[in-house]
Amino acid sequence: MGAPRLDAIDIRILDAIQRDGRITKLALAERAGISPTPCWTRLRRLEKAGIITGYHARLALKLVAPVASILVEVTLASHRQTDFERFERAIKLLPEVTSCWSVGGGVDYILKIVARDIDAYQRLIDDLLQRELGIDRYFSYIITKTVKEETALPVHDLIQPEG
Repeated sequence: MGAPRLDAIDIRILDAIQRDGRITKLALAERAGISPTPCWTRLRRLEKAGIITGYHARLALKLVAPVASILVEVTLASHRQTDFERFERAIKLLPEVTSCWSVGGGVDYILKIVARDIDAYQRLIDDLLQRELGIDRYFSYIITKTVKEETALPVHDLIQPEG
């Protein structure tokens, strides 16, 4: 089964809910340009298709606790499928790792880690190294200032509507 076909109304729905997950049914219908019942039906179809994966609140954690955000490049010593699987299983269990991307190029993974402070981050890295997950090298980049951090995707630019 291929990806569901999306029209301009579906794209407006996706754009609206990713910017405001608490939008009312009526307001969503108004933004989509249709009445509430068909809008709700479309929303449920998008959820069932797995295009909408959840609704989340964005937190300003720094307002309540000091935190350190770190980007980490990781290169594994060996590149067998089992090596990648072992590393990925371990990373998925760590709540401090908020994102992990397998990438092409000079490194194998890029991680985003959010820790209480740099000391807590270093303890996490030390633990990963002791667990013998196959990490050959890692490079840390402390985020000193967030210039832009968007969660909303530019759906109008990325998705071509059907019809």
